[in-house]
Amino acid sequence: MAAHQEKKPSEERKHKSTQNGTQTSQVQWGRAWEVDWFSLASILFLLMFAPLITYYFIMSCDQYQCSLTDPLVDLLTGNKHLSDIWNKTPRLTYRAAGIYTLWVAFQVVLYVFIPDFCHKFLPGYVGGIQEGAVTPAGVVNKYEINGLQAWIITHVLWFANAYYFHCFSPTIIFDNWIPLLWCANILGYAVSTFAMIKGYFFPTNAKDCKFTSNFFYDYMMGIEFNPRIGKWFDFKLFFNGRPGIVAWTLINLSYAAKQQELYGQVTNSMILVNVLQGIYVLDFFWNEAWYLKTIDICHDHFGWYLGWGDCVWLPYLYTLQGLYLVYHPVQLCTANAIGILTLGLIGYYIFRMTNHQKDLFRRTNGNCKIWGKKPEYIECSYMSVDGTKYYSKLMTSGFWGWARHFNYTGDLMGSLAYCLACGFEHILPYFYIVYMTILLTHRCIRDEHRCFSKYGKDWKRYTAAVPYRLIPGIF
Repeated sequence: MAAHQEKKPSEERKHKSTQNGTQTSQVQWGRAWEVDWFSLASILFLLMFAPLITYYFIMSCDQYQCSLTDPLVDLLTGNKHLSDIWNKTPRLTYRAAGIYTLWVAFQVVLYVFIPDFCHKFLPGYVGGIQEGAVTPAGVVNKYEINGLQAWIITHVLWFANAYYFHCFSPTIIFDNWIPLLWCANILGYAVSTFAMIKGYFFPTNAKDCKFTSNFFYDYMMGIEFNPRIGKWFDFKLFFNGRPGIVAWTLINLSYAAKQQELYGQVTNSMILVNVLQGIYVLDFFWNEAWYLKTIDICHDHFGWYLGWGDCVWLPYLYTLQGLYLVYHPVQLCTANAIGILTLGLIGYYIFRMTNHQKDLFRRTNGNCKIWGKKPEYIECSYMSVDGTKYYSKLMTSGFWGWARHFNYTGDLMGSLAYCLACGFEHILPYFYIVYMTILLTHRCIRDEHRCFSKYGKDWKRYTAAVPYRLIPGIF
């Protein structure tokens, strides 16, 4: 349910072999083969309550001025019944359905039918046709990297409409926010169900499918590794990056426009949220080729977790700060605004430089300098299903010598900055930092379990060299 990722591994090369001298397991990366009781309980909880949590947060802003406790108090004291709250909730409308259908269709067109041209004139940007990582079955998929181009085109049209054409109001997203929620849920469930059916009956690559014989786990975590329609429409890349992340900045702009409409000004806190989250979104698309080596693409199968999560959870709960500031505008003093901006920028710097060090190390096969020195690393090996032996180098220098997931540390600093911009009147905008802390800690553990399954005792050597996960000296 997230766009926050870590790149693994650093460098790969292959050698045909039936022996594995480092005792790595064969084809054990990707999601789990077996389902323990805790995983099943967690999945059932998410399937039942994640949609309700999303609705509860959005409803609390719409009906209770973003108070998370007042709805519960009303229900427990008998002041209101569930039916009262539900009856006040806006329903799905033809207008919202039309807006959402046009939005998704437009992003599909930008993704599939317009080859990338940004890499031809933007120095340092990597776009166009790029290869992904090796799948467990030994397949290397190709992708059309054009997310930055899609983001630029979308936002140019948005601002052109806002200032010149006036075909629709810039507040259109906020004004239809709950009806659009129902549309996003319909798409999320539809694409997740289709992906499961496709995995059973017409998978893109049968060798990259995993079945556990547990319907709920397979539906949640996915069966197919890289479901595709045709040559270029890749489900994981499209739904992870578009339409949700392209919309992220548009949603925040719509919130800012609504604040201007209601109060006659846009507060500096709203500007901070737009700027800091805008930097994050732009970074994602600038480094979309790098994203092909992240956990979502390299390990996760495509199921409800990614399908529904990227359609609903990401655009609705990652933008809570802007939504909150519409109902509770906050004008920060200069010192607080500068402090929050500094925290966000330092967090972004750590996040970006940590990933840059890993990418530089991978691209040069270790023939580079990290902090002025030749990087240290541990060489690991693993095997694909066809018996091909691959080698990876896991860096232990620079930020990666401080902690095994230090990019997440920077990510959490940025997440905290978004929340602090909203002040301390309500807890709702702080859901994001709580959620991100849980998500990234769990992602650390999940990724390391996969890496241990993949690399065997080589992974133990790596964790001995870099003993901390997120915070040097603490965790």
